[in-house]
Amino acid sequence: MSESTEMYLETILVLHLRNGDVHATDIAKEMHFSKPTISQQMKRLVKAGYVSIDGNNHISLTDSGMKIATDIYARHNKLSEIFEYIGISKEQAVADACRIEHYISPETFEALKAYFDPKMHTEN
Repeated sequence: MSESTEMYLETILVLHLRNGDVHATDIAKEMHFSKPTISQQMKRLVKAGYVSIDGNNHISLTDSGMKIATDIYARHNKLSEIFEYIGISKEQAVADACRIEHYISPETFEALKAYFDPKMHTEN
């Protein structure tokens, strides 16, 4: 799975959670890409089975697209939380999590969660 695909799917999920309906123009604004670039990528994601587009041009995640998007989004949120816990500013924690979420191995991510979750939830 490419970082680009993960970013598009996560962006669609975030926009859906924020606004409900998602259109190509929403994705273009959020990702700072042109509408033609987004349209090309949506065709690719439809072909891959991650996204569907209805007659009103509403973009939705398929079950497989939703699984990937929710996994990436959860990883992003957990990494941000861990980084803030160790003293990184919220803005930097979010920015770093956005980059790392695509490259961290499942083994390392699970180890970080196992190490930090008990500490973060008992020291409040």
